Amino acid sequence: MAPYDDWNKIDDEDDDELQDLSIFESKRDVILFCIDCSESMLKLYDDPKYEESVQTCHLYYALDAAMQLQKKKIIVGPNDAVGIILFNTTRQPDSSTKTQGSEIKRGTYLYQPIGPLCASTTRELVQLLDASFEDQGELRKEFPPLTGKSVPMGDVFTSCNWVLRDGAPKTATKRVFLITDEDNPHAGAGYRQLTTSARTTLIDLTQAGVTVEPFFINTEEKPFDITKFYSSVLVSDDLEDDNEQDDGSILPESISISRIEDLLSQMRIREVPKRSLFSIPFHLANGFTIGIKGYGLITEQKKGSYKYFVDLGDRMEVATVRTTYVDEDRQAEVDKTKIVYGADLGTSATADDDGNVEESSQNFSARGVKAGHRPFYTAEEIRSFRTLGLEPGIKLLGFKDLSELEFEDNIKHSHFIYPDEMSYSGSKRTFSALLKSMIKKKKIGLALVLTRRNATPMFCALLPQEETHDDSGWNDPAGIHLIPLPFADDMRAAPVDMAFKATDEDINAIACEWIGKLAIKNGSYPPDTYPNPALALHNEQLQASAFREEYDRSTFKDLTEPPVEAIHKRAGQLMKEWKRLLANDPSASIVIATTGSKRKADVSVDEAEIKSKHINGTLAKLRVDQLKEFLKSKGQSTLGKKDELLERVSGWLSTR
Repeated sequence: MAPYDDWNKIDDEDDDELQDLSIFESKRDVILFCIDCSESMLKLYDDPKYEESVQTCHLYYALDAAMQLQKKKIIVGPNDAVGIILFNTTRQPDSSTKTQGSEIKRGTYLYQPIGPLCASTTRELVQLLDASFEDQGELRKEFPPLTGKSVPMGDVFTSCNWVLRDGAPKTATKRVFLITDEDNPHAGAGYRQLTTSARTTLIDLTQAGVTVEPFFINTEEKPFDITKFYSSVLVSDDLEDDNEQDDGSILPESISISRIEDLLSQMRIREVPKRSLFSIPFHLANGFTIGIKGYGLITEQKKGSYKYFVDLGDRMEVATVRTTYVDEDRQAEVDKTKIVYGADLGTSATADDDGNVEESSQNFSARGVKAGHRPFYTAEEIRSFRTLGLEPGIKLLGFKDLSELEFEDNIKHSHFIYPDEMSYSGSKRTFSALLKSMIKKKKIGLALVLTRRNATPMFCALLPQEETHDDSGWNDPAGIHLIPLPFADDMRAAPVDMAFKATDEDINAIACEWIGKLAIKNGSYPPDTYPNPALALHNEQLQASAFREEYDRSTFKDLTEPPVEAIHKRAGQLMKEWKRLLANDPSASIVIATTGSKRKADVSVDEAEIKSKHINGTLAKLRVDQLKEFLKSKGQSTLGKKDELLERVSGWLSTR
C-alpha cells in the first residue's frame, strides 16, 4: 500500500486555519517607527564607533536602525510596509497637498508615510543619513525640536492610530516601535490628567489591533527610569490583572537600551511579529471552557520563495499559479469537490464503477466494493479518518506528577499556549490560577489536542512555566508548554553500549576547569542574536543587488564562528593537559572486537528480464533462489528441484 500521507492528506482551501507556514508569508507586517525628536535626542556626542572625531546623536541611530530594518525587510518581507513618524518637532507637513499624515496632531510629523517597501524610499532615508553624517547639524535643520515643552503622549498615540488607520491594511499585523530617551514627558502641572489620557489613547490603539514595542535609551548621563511614567501607561502582557499590580513596575528592565549602538540588535530580536499558530478553546471540564492561543517557539527561517514573471513587453508582472485537475479522457477540468481518494493497492486493482452506498445498522454509510477492487473515499471522509470526528480544541484529561515526564518523551518541538481573553471572558484569570496551582503542586497536565481541522489528534503533556528573571534582564514568560507525547510505535529500544569513562580525579581536576572557562555567559544562548550564516550571506547579496551597491564578500561576518583565539587564550593549556591525560589513559589503546554480519544476497529479478530469457530459451541461467522468488511473487508453489521450478515458471509465462 502507498504511504499514509500520499492519499489521505487533503488540501482544504476553505479552511481558514493554519495549514502550513505560508501564513507567515501571506500575512503582511506593518511597522510604524515613532521616534522622539527632542533636544536630548538631537544632542551631539563623540561617537566611539569611528576613529576620527565624528559626532552623532540618538536620532541619527534611530533613523539608521529604521533604514537597516527596511533594507532587510525588502529581501525577507517584500509585502510588508514601514512608516516613520516623528514627534516633539516643529516641522509641519505641506498644507498644499493632502497626504496620509496631514491631519495628525500638532508637534508630530509623518516623515515617511506607510507604504510598501521600495528601494527608492529607502534611498531617500540613506541620503538624509549621509548628509547628516557630513554635517552634524543637518538633522536639527531638517527636524527642529520643540523648546520648553513636549507633545503629550496621548497625542502621539492618537497620531499613530490615525496613520495606521489610513495607511495599513486591515488584515495586517500592526506594530509601533516607540524610540525615546525621555522617561517623564509630562513633568510639571497636569501630570495625572495627561497620564490618564495617554493610557486611554494607548488602550484605543491596542484595541484596534496595534502592538506598541518600546525602545528606551538609557545612558550614564541620563538614566531612564520606567517607573516615572511608562510603567503606568504601557499595557503589560503579564497574566496578572492590572488591579493586582501594586508595585508600579509592570515592565521588565530589558526594554531599556544601555548603549544606543545596541538599538539595531534589539530591533532584530523583535523584528518578527508574534503570530499565533492556532486559536482554539481549552475545555477544562464539561461546560467549563476558556480560550487560548498557541505559538511556535522554533521556526526554521528559509530563503524566500521564487516567483514566476511574465514579460508583457513594457512591464514585468508576477504570474499567478493555479492548480487544476483535468480528466485525460474528456480533456476537461474536473470539479475538485467531486474528486475521491483511494489507497494504491497495486497494478491489478481497478476502480469500482458501481458506486453503491449501503446503510448499515451503525448509522454510517458503507460503500460496497467488489473483491479485488479499490475502495474510494470522499474528502470529508478522509478528514474524519484523521480527526476521528473531533473539533479543534484542547481537552484536559487529568494530572500527573512532574517527575513522570521524561526527557525522551519530547519527540517533537512543543507549542506555547497563552490565554485569549477576546474569545472567552475570564480566560486570563482562570489560566493564571491553573498555572499557579500546577507549579505549586509540581504537576503536569495530560490533554487530548487537535490544533486545526486538518490535523491529527494527539495526546500532549501540559508543562507549566513560571515567569523568571535574571541579571541580564531576560525573562521567560508565564505560560504552558504543549508537548506532544509519543505513541507506542514511536518508542524504540536503543542499544546501550557502555563506553570507557574517565576517572573522577581527571574529571574534577582538568575537565571541569576548562569546560567552565568556555561556558556561555549567564548560562543562556540567545538564538535570535546568531542568524543563519548561509541565509544572512544570501540576504546581504540580494540587498546589495536591490540597492545597486557593490558587495564586498570580505565584509561579511559569521557570528556563529567560534572565537578560536579567545578559546586558546582562556583554556588552551588546560585543553592540552586534558589531551595528554587521555593519550596516557590505558583504555585509549583498547580495541573492541566486533563481529561482522553477512549481507543477504539480492535475489530479486525483474519480470521483464525473465520474460526475455523465456523467449530466448535461456531461462535455465537463473539461479534457484531467483526462480523461487519470482514464483513466490506470483503466488505459485516454490517446492521442488530446479527443473520443476523452470517448468512451473515456463507454464506461468505461457499463459500470459
